[in-house]
Amino acid sequence: MSTHFATDPDALGAAVFPARPEWLALSAAFADEVPVIADRDDLVVRVAPGAGGGAPACFYPARALIEVDGDHLGVDPATVDPANLSDRSRYAPAWGALTHECGHARHTRWEPPRDAPPGVVAAAMLLEEPRMEGAHLLRRPDDRHWLRACVRGIVAADLHLYADPATAPQMTRAHAAHTAALLLGRAEAGVLTRVEVAPVARVVRDVLGVDTLLELRKVWTRAVCTADDDGGTMLALGRRWCEIVGTDPDTGDPDPGTAPDPSGTPDPSGGTGGGSGSGTPSPLAGAIAAVVDTVAAAVAGEKAPEDPAAVAAARRAREAAADQAARQAARKVFTAGGTRDGRTATAGTRLPTPAERSAARVLARALDTAGVRERVAVRAASEVPPGRLRMRGVRAAEAQRAAGAQVTAQPFTRTTRTAVPTPPLRLGVACDVSGTMGRVRAHVASAAWHLAAAARHTRVPADTASVIFGNHVRPLTRPGKHPAEVTEFASRDNWEDIPTAIDALDGVLGLSRPGAARLLVVVSDGRFRDQPRHDGQRILDRLRAAGCAVLWLTTGDHDTPLDGATVHHLADPATAAQAIGRAATTALRTTH
Repeated sequence: MSTHFATDPDALGAAVFPARPEWLALSAAFADEVPVIADRDDLVVRVAPGAGGGAPACFYPARALIEVDGDHLGVDPATVDPANLSDRSRYAPAWGALTHECGHARHTRWEPPRDAPPGVVAAAMLLEEPRMEGAHLLRRPDDRHWLRACVRGIVAADLHLYADPATAPQMTRAHAAHTAALLLGRAEAGVLTRVEVAPVARVVRDVLGVDTLLELRKVWTRAVCTADDDGGTMLALGRRWCEIVGTDPDTGDPDPGTAPDPSGTPDPSGGTGGGSGSGTPSPLAGAIAAVVDTVAAAVAGEKAPEDPAAVAAARRAREAAADQAARQAARKVFTAGGTRDGRTATAGTRLPTPAERSAARVLARALDTAGVRERVAVRAASEVPPGRLRMRGVRAAEAQRAAGAQVTAQPFTRTTRTAVPTPPLRLGVACDVSGTMGRVRAHVASAAWHLAAAARHTRVPADTASVIFGNHVRPLTRPGKHPAEVTEFASRDNWEDIPTAIDALDGVLGLSRPGAARLLVVVSDGRFRDQPRHDGQRILDRLRAAGCAVLWLTTGDHDTPLDGATVHHLADPATAAQAIGRAATTALRTTH
């Protein structure tokens, strides 16, 4: 019989609260979390040293009581905050034991009859362990971490692994079957893995034989699929378990640890009890200890489930910090004009050529539809035409009329398509002016001008801003101002401050905020140092996650743009405006 599930309706619990009040406060804090885990609001929780009836925790269904042994907590109870999910990893075994008992409270919905054979009840309750945990995982899959965390304590208590060498599992059929149900059954339920329980599986197979183990596997597999309230099936499976193992179903002692080995299978180690006489752990006990220790080590290295509220708060804090950094960069670049020292500078202006003016208008026509969405199809039913007639609806209407009832059938269906309003556009342009861009700086200057000037000719409201970046970031055009001349620049810098460039455009245009179609265009060969590349990728990923499209105009076949951008090779920008417009449209629609 399980040591942590009290089927006796007269059981009162074992907790005796000490004088220290922190155990009372901890009990109340645990009780506040139990309704969510167990999907019940009538459970009482007691946490104190010595509670649990000799197990890490115990559930008393007759009294809706869960006890947790405070000796297994491992930390000062006054410091425990179970409402904080991130705090639970400090006392993972105790929290896992509580989760296990909550699983019993929610999913063990059947009770054995008083006249049921004790051996059958013991086998059925043994199979209930993996069945209940499997059902709990279907409802709360994130609790797998906590159920794994308590395997060492729960299984060791059920198998008397560490209490007394005389009661530890021996190389007998009953002990091997008992171990198989608790560990191999948990692998079937998804709590453990087959690789983790392989050492026990090998020893159990040696004791029981392949055929017997396969028959037992069929039983616990069926048990894992049994409904919560199907006690009849569980008792039938318990009886079948006794038949396979050779246990007397009518024995008065349901503990398989005291049952004799009916098969007379000799101990492979040479004795009759698998090492009990010498005090040396049996191979089965050694395999069990190895498995539970392996699982405990794996749990210690796993990342515990995170508190959704804490994760959301951290995400909001990161977004606020990123937004503040973008605003600061925008003020530094567009208000102050950027850092005054350094050699990142423009090299004069010139009037745009007729070809560039034409290219700006061509690009503007492309940007007019860049943010257009597909029309939305809405299907509606109606009592009268127009629409497609459905005979099922006609018959339903005739039946309602014949019965004298109100006609509610709608036999006509029609589909209407509504055009989604074209959103405004926010366009940011960042041009690389480092030394590697010297050979194409004239083309880059031309592309930057007609990307910024195109906003003047769009039919949708458009805000644009453009910057150059090298050792520093300097503004080319500001929001609300359309460039009348082409700004040229030198390419002598030996650094590429792309993180500040993207942040400045985000801060001045709101590229990370919804409410418009947003597009960031970067003109660069992507040959960056490690630090700006890493920081630029992080900021670009943030913009893309926020819904901003990114178009990267490359200058050669060996360029290395940042990941996630829509890439287009930049030829002569005065003649490739249509191609750039198509690339911008593709970038926007891919993101949205």
